[in-house]
Amino acid sequence: MAIFEDLGKYRNTGLLMLRIGLGVMFIIHGFPKLAGGPDGWTGLGGSMKVVGIDFLPVFWGFMAAVAETFGGFLLIVGLFYRPACMLLVFTMVIAALVHLGKGDGLKGASHAIELGIVFFSLIFIGPGKYSVDKK
Repeated sequence: MAIFEDLGKYRNTGLLMLRIGLGVMFIIHGFPKLAGGPDGWTGLGGSMKVVGIDFLPVFWGFMAAVAETFGGFLLIVGLFYRPACMLLVFTMVIAALVHLGKGDGLKGASHAIELGIVFFSLIFIGPGKYSVDKK
């Protein structure tokens, strides 16, 4: 149909809206973790035990908070886009494994799994033409 063919020219606009929406939500979700300081980072970094890493929990927690907060910002502006998406995929994999490990099942892990799939897909799609990386 002609209506849907015309929508194809707005692909980059749609991608920008997706980047802004996800980026804002990850900043909102990640900033309190970042502001939580070493005590909060220790608890967050303890999640790495699900993959057998039980050293430096403060570092791992800080990195997760940075990945969510600054990864959200980088997603919005489209700067270091693919590396940011890779860090967010890793963070979502760990989050999903934590939920599954706690016995939350797919219902509890589904949000992290879904976002992991989105970020993994965005690695291949790229940031689109409305991004700093494109310039």
